[in-house]
Parts: sequence; structure tokens; C-alpha cells
Amino acid sequence: MLTGACPRQRARVRKTFWGASLALALALAICALLSGCSSQSAKSAKANAPPPPIPVGVAAAKQGDFNVYLTGLGTVQAFYTVSLKTRIDGQIMQVNFREGQDVNAGALLILIDPRPYQVALAQAEANLQKDEAQLTNAKAQYERNKVLYDQGVIAKQDLDTLQASFGTYEGTIASDKAAIDSAKLNLTYCRITSPINGRVGLRQVDPGNYVTAAGNTPMLTITQLHPIALVFTLPEDQLQQVAQRMRQGGSLQVDAYSRDDLTRMASGKLLTINNQIDPTTGTVQLKAVFDNPDNALWPNQFVNAHLLLDTLKNAITAPASALQRGPDGTFVYVVDPNNTVQMRPIEVALTQGSTVVISKGLQAGDRVVTDGQEKLQAGMRVAPQAPAKQKSGSSSGNIGSQT
Repeated sequence: MLTGACPRQRARVRKTFWGASLALALALAICALLSGCSSQSAKSAKANAPPPPIPVGVAAAKQGDFNVYLTGLGTVQAFYTVSLKTRIDGQIMQVNFREGQDVNAGALLILIDPRPYQVALAQAEANLQKDEAQLTNAKAQYERNKVLYDQGVIAKQDLDTLQASFGTYEGTIASDKAAIDSAKLNLTYCRITSPINGRVGLRQVDPGNYVTAAGNTPMLTITQLHPIALVFTLPEDQLQQVAQRMRQGGSLQVDAYSRDDLTRMASGKLLTINNQIDPTTGTVQLKAVFDNPDNALWPNQFVNAHLLLDTLKNAITAPASALQRGPDGTFVYVVDPNNTVQMRPIEVALTQGSTVVISKGLQAGDRVVTDGQEKLQAGMRVAPQAPAKQKSGSSSGNIGSQT
């Protein structure tokens, strides 16, 4: 209010103030109305918009040759293992090998003092010469006494006694020859040689040690590493499959993998199947042989054996993670070119590790959902992404369900 203004002026000011207030209130009401309409339109537009695509992992079905493997835990064994022990008593004069050395068959490894056995050989040879001389003398006496017998000088009994002595001397001579052979054999036993090609282990004796044939401790052990064997087990239910493939001819390939089943160490061939099943475990043992040129396999090493049982030609395969099971059976979500998913029933021939072989329902190149299926329904739009990486070697495994 203006101090000192006349009543007429004060009335004019009040009228102007209330007019301005009314205009401001009307403007605010119009703005609120317009804002509400705009918000309602945005909500309606948002409700009518299609939902965003769902991100899922997608992989393509493939067609090609598929190897069917049987797997089992195995132990590497030396193809031959020889524990060398002495067959005679004596002092070791030489040790002609290094621990861990590769040796060939016939190589001299240990020399035992041969002198006592050389003396025994010389003595046996001397006894032979003596007994042969006595036999020669007995034959000469027989011839002389035979003339005297013809002249009637000596009795027939004396002549027969001389003739019978031939057999005694001949038996002694045979014994002397056997003693010579025994002495020569002992001399051979003084030389400890390798009976096989293999690798020498840790030695148990040193030069100067006295060894006896009665001792049970081997002087050294030799193992053959080229070739080398692998003994592994399979369930008895798979025995007939393997036996049938062996009867068809040809050799079955066996791959040896590391304990984590990720690294292939060597490839070999199946040699034989054991002649009995272990009733306590329900498994059967099989033996494979490997050339092992780089010593990748070592005796008593634990490995995973992968036996190549068969190769399926032009098989359709997909990741096992794509399989879904419903009231009507097994199905997969297939992504069409418009990135829309559809449910497609399939038939599985076999499952091996993280891969399935599809006998019906998929074609090569079909994109299947491998991750995020719990969010999907038929007809939904998806945003395909690369599937999660699988560990190498995870595609191998035992034969699973077959239809």
C-alpha cells in the first residue's frame, strides 16, 4: 500500500495486484495440464513399444566326421622290466653304467671277479686230462691182457675186470666235462649284461661290494621305454563294442592324455583285452602299446586313455548345453534370421562330453541357444552373442545315451 495515497488510488493498486495474481495462477494451471498430458503420452508410447531383445549365447550346428571315444583311467607300464641279480658269489670289480643311462641288449653292465672261476675251470680241465689218460692206459692194458688170455696165461675174469674199468673212466670223463661247462658258465655269470634295450635305474651296488646268489636285492633294474605299454580300464558294458571292432580287423587308436585330460601326450594302438572282468569293479583291463619316441610316457604314470571306437560320417553336432527337456521330449531353441527364437524338437544319437550328435531335427548352420534359455519363450527376439568358451579337450568322453 502507498502511504498517504487517496482511497481511489489504493483501490486501483489492489485491482492491479489481484489481476496479476489471477493471471499467474492461470498460467501455472495450463503448464501443469500440458505437463500431465505429455507424461501420459510418454507412458502410453513406452507401454506400446516392443520389449528389448534378450541377450543369449548362440552357437551353430556343425556337420562333419565325428570321432566316438571311450575313455578310462590307465597306468603306464614298461613293456619289459628286468631286475638283475647275481647268480654267483663274488666281489664286484667294475660298474660300467651310469644311472639313468640308455643301454642296448648285450652291453656289459657289471663285472664280478672271475679269478676264482677261472681257477675252477683250469682244475676241471686238468681232471679231464688225467681221467682221459687213465682211460687210454686201461684200454692199452686190456689189449695186452687179451693176447695173454688167448694164450691161456690169465683168467677170463681178469680180462673182464679190465674191460669194465672202461665204463668207470668214461663216466669220470663225462663228469669232468660237466665240471668244465659249469666253470665256463660261472665265468659267463661274472659278466652281467643287459638282456634288453632299455633305461637303467638307480644302482644298488658299488665296485668292491661282495654279492651272493642267495641275496634278494637286485643290483639294478632296466625298463624298456620304446615301446611302452598302457593298461587302462573300461566298464564291462563297453566290452562287446570294443571286441566287435577288434574282430572286424584293423587296429584301434588309443590316445594318452594328461591327468587333467587337456593335453594329448602320445598316440598308440590297442594291443589286447584282458581275459577276465574284475567282479569287484565291473571293469575290464585293456592294454595299448606306444612307440614313445620322446619319452612322453613314463612307467607307473597315471594318464587318461581315449580309445577311438568309431567315426560317424557327416554327423550333425551341437553343444550339449543347448539341450532342453520338456513334457514333449528334448528340444532346442533355434534362432531364425530375424533373431527370433523357436522351439524345435530333436532326437539325440549320443552325447560325448560337451557335444551331442543330433540324428533328427537340426541341419548344419542352424543357430541354437546355448546360454540364457531360462528367459526365453517361443517368438521372443534375442540378441545373439558368442557362447562361453569350453575347456580344450572337453569334447571327449564316454559314450552317453544312445537312441
